[in-house]
Amino acid sequence: MSVHSLHAFLRPQALPTVFCPGCGNGLVAGAILRALARAQVDLKKAVFVAGIGCAAWIPSPHFLADSLHVAHGRAIPTALGIKLRRPELQVIVVGGDGDIAGIGGNHLLHAARRNADLLVIMVNNLVYAMTGGQVGPTTPHGLPTSTTPYGNPEYPLDVAGVVAAAGANYVARWTTAHLGPLEQSLLKALGQEGFRFVEVVSPCPARVGGRLAMAPVEAMKWLQAHSKPLGQAGPEEIALGEYVERTRPGLLRALQRVVHG
Repeated sequence: MSVHSLHAFLRPQALPTVFCPGCGNGLVAGAILRALARAQVDLKKAVFVAGIGCAAWIPSPHFLADSLHVAHGRAIPTALGIKLRRPELQVIVVGGDGDIAGIGGNHLLHAARRNADLLVIMVNNLVYAMTGGQVGPTTPHGLPTSTTPYGNPEYPLDVAGVVAAAGANYVARWTTAHLGPLEQSLLKALGQEGFRFVEVVSPCPARVGGRLAMAPVEAMKWLQAHSKPLGQAGPEEIALGEYVERTRPGLLRALQRVVHG
């Protein structure tokens, strides 16, 4: 699929992008759109929900589809309300690690437990980027941030592992340096029911790269060098791959059984 063929999915007035030079959000947006095109998803039958943060700008204002910006951390319950009211729609949540795993961590956990029929795409740039680069739940141990200038003393949360353990049907993690597998995972997730979670580790040139004096190209090389397949990654490396793939009935089918017997 050519780059120009994706223009049909974009709002002309949204270009050029609002993202910082070197930000991985544009790469994630391209992967999402290519997966939607390959899955032949009609954007008129899709709804994107995002909270607050840099990654929340991926669907809106860029995608030519219905989208909602909601309160910080509240994208998942809003999306679930839409899905329960309009089950025929493809409902997709896009957000950052601070929004989804930090402020909205409780909603993430219980949506996975319920196996809610949503696709959640979490762009993990390792910090609360939009609000100043503060330490977040996914910040690596030792990484300096605006609130941990001498290095993060805490250890990060393995969000993909937690979501898999909580009961999601499909969970995977990739980086913006692994766009082929990322697109394939999104394509697979679009065709399944239940709760599907795809994490994308992405560089933040402003809040992380700037603090580490790391240029965007160097950040991409760092992602490649420090990523290993799931089961082979060390404690300071990024584990990539599919954490789980189940075929349990999603929440919608479970509720239909209660109603109809």
